[in-house]
Amino acid sequence: MELYTDEYFMKEALKEAQRAFEKDEVPVGAVIVWNNRIIARAHNLTETLNDPTAHAEMQAFTAATNTIGGKYLNDCTLYVTLEPCVMCAGASFWTQLAKIVYGAGDEKRGYTLIRQNLLHPKTVVQGGIMKEECSRLLKSFFERKRQIL
Repeated sequence: MELYTDEYFMKEALKEAQRAFEKDEVPVGAVIVWNNRIIARAHNLTETLNDPTAHAEMQAFTAATNTIGGKYLNDCTLYVTLEPCVMCAGASFWTQLAKIVYGAGDEKRGYTLIRQNLLHPKTVVQGGIMKEECSRLLKSFFERKRQIL
């Protein structure tokens, strides 16, 4: 049995999403993995930092590039609980990520809504890993928001 599976790392991303949820941020979490080692953990901080670009992926890219000391993540995998938006997909292009694994699809803001591929040509994508768990956290967050309003 392999210890470091996509599910293992997605569970780590879900822990980050839970941290965002507890801060009243949209609960999206991300981890970046290199050689089966997590080199970056991040979650949405758009409200905390008052910064619309402070998505989990953007925070993770910054942390990972600082960890490895370079701007390219071409040997790394991004695990993120929600399909990246256009901004994050574009940023992943510039990092030259080897792979993106996401949980829930995003029918409103996901990068796959754009007809042209925004990712680096060598980036492999796998969606739907732990989709239900990732979706459940997002749904409960927005249900709570609607009750407050």
